[in-house]
Amino acid sequence: MSLQEKEVKIKEIELEILKLREDQEVDHTLQIQDLENTKKKLESEAYKNITAYDRVYLARNPDRPNVYEYIDNLFDDFIELHGDRLYKDDGSIVGGLALFNDIPCTVIGHLKGRSVEENIKCNFGMSSPEGYRKALRLMKQAEKFNRPIITFVDTPGAYPGLEAEKNGIGEAIARNLMEMSQIKVPIIVIVIGEGNSGGALGISIGDRIVMLENSVYSVLSPEGFSSILWKDKEGKRVQEATELMKLTALDLYQMKIIDKIIQEPQGGITKKPEYVYKRLRVYIRDTLSELMKLSKNSLINKRYQKYREMGRATND
Repeated sequence: MSLQEKEVKIKEIELEILKLREDQEVDHTLQIQDLENTKKKLESEAYKNITAYDRVYLARNPDRPNVYEYIDNLFDDFIELHGDRLYKDDGSIVGGLALFNDIPCTVIGHLKGRSVEENIKCNFGMSSPEGYRKALRLMKQAEKFNRPIITFVDTPGAYPGLEAEKNGIGEAIARNLMEMSQIKVPIIVIVIGEGNSGGALGISIGDRIVMLENSVYSVLSPEGFSSILWKDKEGKRVQEATELMKLTALDLYQMKIIDKIIQEPQGGITKKPEYVYKRLRVYIRDTLSELMKLSKNSLINKRYQKYREMGRATND
């Protein structure tokens, strides 16, 4: 039984327990206790040995907090800014000004919706060139006013449509990579869900890169990998592809691609989001304190060395 199937079973048990508790005419105490024990046993089995494919499933959970919820729980006085000053505003990229422990900063992140209507507005988290140009505009503004930048990555990839290609999606992402490597303020990157392809890279060049325990970060989706490598149109080898891709937080930490793993509660962040928010607050506080002490030249040099070492580590 897969993790997804086990979670469905757990939800069924929870609904059954709820129905029994609502029935006041009969004493269901023993039956409820049996169901609670079954639920605990199933949860223990489900989350004991989580596979890479299970991590992908958890990373894509539509109930995971989106960027607005992270902003609400980690920052104060957020003011959202819109538009790339060239063409339009892209709803899949959220950005603006905020305070973190009274430190002015710029916050940028991918947005996924909870409903079909919300996802249509934010294009299911797949950003267009205008989104990356908006992000760059805000990052250059942050540099001008000496504000640290914190980005939240959660995207299945950049939007692959014809209009995006016509408007220069490749150039927009490439320019962000170049500019972010040289921006003279601290940049902290946090992968909160999916981090796929150039869509993720477009806002994830930084001095520190961290991942939530059940997030993933990779060159493309497992489905895309399986389709390209094995011509797997039916998705029969997606689980195999997921294991080969080494896309989990633990894989990337061991390869020195990321700097830290932010632990999640058993079953994922949806079970107890404040557990993760607390750890992120501590991490951001400590990291900003460290990075803001560096001179601008030292910050850029250390960032350069970080990616040089990352390249050597992946080649080895």
